[in-house]
Amino acid sequence: MVRPAARRRVITHLIRGNYLSERQACRLIGMSRSAYRYQASGRNDTVLRNRLKELAAQYSRYGYLMLHGLLRAESLVVNKKRTYRVYTEEGLQVRTKRRRKLVRPRVVMAVPERVNRRWSMDFVSDQLADGRRFRVLNIVDDFSRECVGQLTAVSIGVPGRSVPGAPCRSAWLAADIGQ
Repeated sequence: MVRPAARRRVITHLIRGNYLSERQACRLIGMSRSAYRYQASGRNDTVLRNRLKELAAQYSRYGYLMLHGLLRAESLVVNKKRTYRVYTEEGLQVRTKRRRKLVRPRVVMAVPERVNRRWSMDFVSDQLADGRRFRVLNIVDDFSRECVGQLTAVSIGVPGRSVPGAPCRSAWLAADIGQ
């Protein structure tokens, strides 16, 4: 769409060229006569800007809404949108503290020397054709990297009772097979 400033220029051209009257030009362009005659009055925000900068420096953890409350208590503003406009125009913002990352030294895990020294557990999940989900608990020997046992069920460990017994059953299964 054409902005009102561009429409005003066209209407002014039509009127000054004695082509149309103001009423006819406004109707042709599709703008009300009061909007054509409107003169924007500039706001003097210097007092507000200065006080907002002072408060932002004093209360650096406050955002524009908290500062708006302080300005409102001083009867400098009524409208939140005006406070926000001046706040952004001045480039003010709440300084957020960077989160310090906890630095821990990496400890290299010792490599097992033989079979059945350390096992790792991992859950794998999938879905059947009828929509039911199932989970598989894989137990892998870290030395030989072979799967020691698997426990497959629709719900593994939901109550927390079936998972702790799984490694024992797998050890029993491995011993029974002869490993």
